[in-house]
Amino acid sequence: MKPDLTADETLTPRRRYLILAALVLATTLYATTILVVSVILPDMQGSLSAAPDQIAWVMTFNIVATAVATPMTGWLNATFGRRNVMLVSMTGFTLATMMCGLVYSLGPLVLFRVIQGLAGAPLVPLAQAVILDVFPLHERSRATAIFGIGVVLGPVIGPPLGGYVADLYDWHASFLVLVPMGVLAVLALWIYLPDGGRERYVRLDWTGFLTLVVAMICMQLALDRGDRLDWFESIEIIIEAVVAGIAFYLFIAHSLTTTGRPFLDLRHLLDRNYATGLLLVTIYGMMNFLPMIILPPMLQDLLGFPNAIIGTLLAWRGAGAVAAYFVFLMVLSVGRLDPRLWMSLGFGIQAYSGWLMMGFDFNTGTEIVALTSFMQGIAVALVWAPLVEVTFATLNPRFLAEASSTFHLLRNLGSSAFISVCVLIISRTRSGHSTTLGEFVSPLNEVLKFGGARVLWDGGSAAALARLGGEVGRQAALIGYINAFTAYTILNGVAIVCLLTIRSRRR
Repeated sequence: MKPDLTADETLTPRRRYLILAALVLATTLYATTILVVSVILPDMQGSLSAAPDQIAWVMTFNIVATAVATPMTGWLNATFGRRNVMLVSMTGFTLATMMCGLVYSLGPLVLFRVIQGLAGAPLVPLAQAVILDVFPLHERSRATAIFGIGVVLGPVIGPPLGGYVADLYDWHASFLVLVPMGVLAVLALWIYLPDGGRERYVRLDWTGFLTLVVAMICMQLALDRGDRLDWFESIEIIIEAVVAGIAFYLFIAHSLTTTGRPFLDLRHLLDRNYATGLLLVTIYGMMNFLPMIILPPMLQDLLGFPNAIIGTLLAWRGAGAVAAYFVFLMVLSVGRLDPRLWMSLGFGIQAYSGWLMMGFDFNTGTEIVALTSFMQGIAVALVWAPLVEVTFATLNPRFLAEASSTFHLLRNLGSSAFISVCVLIISRTRSGHSTTLGEFVSPLNEVLKFGGARVLWDGGSAAALARLGGEVGRQAALIGYINAFTAYTILNGVAIVCLLTIRSRRR
């Protein structure tokens, strides 16, 4: 077994940054595929002759597979070593991405999306653990900030890239264009990544693993399908909710009472920084992807923005992230600020962007949308590196791989769960307010007899009735989006309060 390589023993500064470059390439590619499908789903649905519920599994199964495989990272690292795990993961991920672009039926596509999620899940947490391991303490913030560029920019690059390539060719090309970069990432990891992370004997806690997997799968399925099946009016949702609750209870009970090494050691939560960091990264995950999911349909359906403009507006988020990372690195070159101040600033900027989005209406222009996207990019960049630093600052280094897998697991689960919740908020608000607003649409309402309302409202014209009904639906939908942005803003305020419990002192 090769010894662990650390910055103090064998790695030169040049080698450390070559390792960092390889990790950034791999994680950027992985993060790009997370949301690349969101833009091309309509094309895929038509090409594969799939129903809306069926095509949704292309994204849902990938999320579930990623959530299932992420907690295994610690065991895989301890058993096979980080070099072997990352090489196999990157190779499997690249092959699965290629196969996604070559299939022409729904079943194989869903299968390879599952393999893509399973193979790619260990990449980000293991890369984070490698960075914390190979860089000395005084360089971790800088290295984490550079690494964060890949984590943050990948989901921003994915939707515009997927849409642009699909417009030029078809949706298959949106997957195939990523394959050469995957091959390059495999070669870079093979050349530069050192070995390490193995332990002499590690037994996988199958009871803890299986109960956690069942709980996550059932929870995600219930959240994803609940609104379509009318929640607890459906036997399927009841069964999934009950099984998820039982499985999660068994996981907690087993983890607290087992005499061996549990799958996820809950005793790590006794470290206050780590416990608070898990809560904060869950909120961070909720905030990170939500605007990229709900803004495009709002801008297209309600405000009439074309796809090219929407892609440009999303790109401002990436520009904000890059700008913030460079500022962060320049500040670090001069001196060090308290990580809590960086995170407070980041969550505060994000909360202000949410407050601005709460004011969106049908007259909203591209400038304010670009501004909010730019601010959100700045915010996630300011939060990420300090959050990683304070979360693991007081934790025993030998638990980094396992703790990092839990860290990224909660980031992914927070993202998928909050997206489902906000989609539910938008859907329920739209249906509820359509009924409420419809009560005011009546020939007895004197307001409808004045000004422009006389053109819109004409009781004797079917076309006018259709226009009026469409306008009611638009107004109700806008209220739904504003409610989702309100939840987004409130959660950022909760994160700022949580920062008060973090210690700045390292142990």
